[in-house]
Amino acid sequence: MNAKAAGGADSKMHKIQQTIKWIVYTLLIINFVYYIFEDWNRATHTLTSSSTFLDWTSEFATSIDESAWFILLFMLELETYIIDDENWQGWSARIVRGVRVICIVMIAHTIYAFSASTIKMHPTVPVENVSSLCSMIDKDVSYVYNLEYTEVTAATCDSLSTASEFYWVSTDPVVSDLAGLTLERHLLWADLAEAVIWVLVLLAIEIVVRQQDRGITGGALFVSMSRSKFVMYALLLLLGVYWASLGHWIYLWDEIVWIGGFAAIEMNISEWRDDLLEQPKTA
Repeated sequence: MNAKAAGGADSKMHKIQQTIKWIVYTLLIINFVYYIFEDWNRATHTLTSSSTFLDWTSEFATSIDESAWFILLFMLELETYIIDDENWQGWSARIVRGVRVICIVMIAHTIYAFSASTIKMHPTVPVENVSSLCSMIDKDVSYVYNLEYTEVTAATCDSLSTASEFYWVSTDPVVSDLAGLTLERHLLWADLAEAVIWVLVLLAIEIVVRQQDRGITGGALFVSMSRSKFVMYALLLLLGVYWASLGHWIYLWDEIVWIGGFAAIEMNISEWRDDLLEQPKTA
């Protein structure tokens, strides 16, 4: 690990790569703050005094997920770049891998939360005896369309929807028309797909790292895992384009930045592999 380039052009390129890497990490932190505020805004519309702890963690699933991925990225940075091979043993390896297990549990919670939300969103439950949003101004509900939540009040009801039929969105005090409910379902499926794909990316990286830990730098498994990541990155970008087509450009940006973050880890792994390949020649 810790495969630092030496001398001339290689040294300059190495410095450029490291600068870009830390710029990407900084952008990821900025994105994380944005998602905390987004989760909080949604929670103000969906959570009530009777909400359970699991309800709270489900509403902040994105923030929890981002936290876990940040820590995982840092652990991978430690393992693939910062900690030297000779120091990667005993307590340091156990601590890093132990923290990774905790992060994986947090990510598993995100997948559970998205799955549960998708299941709860499936039933189509009409709001009875309502033909206009303005008849719900005293119901303490919010209207959602394309992830934008707005409290239903006398000032907002006329501008939110002209539909005559409305439906409960999951079990939350939130309503939408049929078009809005359908879109929310599609967006939840996209969230779930993204979470699963990122886990597969992590699994592929983990296999490659474990292989290189054992001094293996090739073979069918190694090559297939390396190539599969590019397919998964392409799928993540397609999801980002889908969100951008709905006006959520920040989500496309988020995918690009996170892929950049893992590209930095890929760069570390590549330098580490080059170092392993050179070892027999210098032995």
